[in-house]
This record gives sequence, C-alpha cells and structure tokens, in this order.
Amino acid sequence: MATVSVLNMAGQEVGTIELNDAIFAAPVNEHLVHLAVVGQLANKRQGTQSAKTRSEVRGGGRKPWRQKGTGHARQGSIRAPQWTGGGVVFAPKPRDYSVKMNKKEKRAALKSVLTTKVNENKFVVIDEFALSEIKTKTVANMLKAINAKKALIVEEGKNEKLFKSAGNIAGVKTAYVNTINVYDILKYDTVVASKAAVEKIQEVYA
Repeated sequence: MATVSVLNMAGQEVGTIELNDAIFAAPVNEHLVHLAVVGQLANKRQGTQSAKTRSEVRGGGRKPWRQKGTGHARQGSIRAPQWTGGGVVFAPKPRDYSVKMNKKEKRAALKSVLTTKVNENKFVVIDEFALSEIKTKTVANMLKAINAKKALIVEEGKNEKLFKSAGNIAGVKTAYVNTINVYDILKYDTVVASKAAVEKIQEVYA
C-alpha cells in the first residue's frame, strides 16, 4: 500500500496514512474516464430547446404570387425557411441527452482519476478541518500553506464552517465523499481531503 503524509492546516506533517491500492493504485483507464466526463456533461443538458418547422408555423397556405411571368423567383409559401418568419430547417426539438454508464465502469473511472492524482502528488490529506469560526481567510491560508490554488476540498461529513468559509474562494469547490465525481477531480488541480474522508472513500469504493 502507498503511504502519504498527513498534514495539519498549517501545512506541517503530523503523520502518515496508508492508501488502499485497489482505489489509489488502480489501473488507469483513459477510455472510461473520457466516457464518464462526456456522460456527466451530457446529463447536465436540459434538452428543452425547441423551434418550429415549416409545417408548424402559422400561415403561408397561399402561394404568394403566380408561378411565372412576375420576374420573381418561384415561391410556394411565405413560411418557407428562406422567408422572415418562416419555419426552421431541421429545427431542434426537446430530446433526452442523458448517457448511461454501468456502475462498475463509473467506479473504475473514479479510481483511475484518484490514482492519477496520487501519482502526480496532487492528493493532499489533512488531519482535520478544524475551524473555530466561519472565516474565508483560514481556508485560504491553509490552501496557500499546502500550495493548492485550484482545489477540490472533500469532507467526510457535514462541516458548515468549512463549506461556508471556502464558498467565496475562486477556483475552490467543496464536496462530500458521496458526491465526488470524475469531472470535478479532473477539473480541479489538487484534491484536498480530510483523513476521515479518505477512510470513508476506502470504505465505500473498495
């Protein structure tokens, strides 16, 4: 098992923790990671865009002028796509963009990105997010101490002081263990997790 340092909020080493190889030293499957990201972004789309086709716009039942002899190009309807107010060619219609992915594939993709972060030394374990009050500066100083500018902060349970303190910092997102996902782990440069969160990850995803 890989061993990583456990730091306090001042960036000082206070111990070590062993990481489960099944999660943090898993085979990296780039294809599954790609599918997970594409699926997550697709599932965010509402799919409610709609426009009217030529058959759905009102009017245009009468031919605007006779076929020949006017000097104009022949026209069959004032609601044809080339007319202002006409129907849209291949108009978008409400549809479901969601992409399904097997549970095992999702887990393999998540393990792949967690392994990548550990290999790149971008996975930081904090002993405990102990905040005496809601204060943005406290979290900002912690991130500065561990050299993490764009960070995903992961906590095991409810920690209102941490989440509210980090809420105003640009490039920082907070998440619970059961809400972490492939896209966020890739989007944020460093994953900063509490020791309790790491133990919970190893319990849930092993």
